Amino acid sequence: MSLDFQAGQIVSLDHSDRNLFGEVIQVVVSRQLCWVRPLLLVSFTQESPLVTDMRDASDLLWPINLFRPALDTEVITFLSQVLVKEPKNEPDSATKLEFHQFIHQIWQAYQQGVGSGE
Repeated sequence: MSLDFQAGQIVSLDHSDRNLFGEVIQVVVSRQLCWVRPLLLVSFTQESPLVTDMRDASDLLWPINLFRPALDTEVITFLSQVLVKEPKNEPDSATKLEFHQFIHQIWQAYQQGVGSGE
């Protein structure tokens, strides 16, 4: 699958009831990888979505086929909640843990999919 992402575009990494929205920094076409800078993690609950600022999380260099383009209408409300706040110099340990758990879950699901020949 060839996705034509552009630098600066917002993309989403989806898993279960959570979406990690990030900004494309660069696409490494030869390796089918996408370098993405995380912006926010949205957990969709029965009440209202829980938005976590991920601007200080580590960048990702992941297979491009794991990302999808984010729609402006889906991300603008969440971004406005986060962008009004100043980014912290250091993310708190709960935010780091949430980010790493999310990434680990996606990677496990991806590895299982690759191993099964999908």
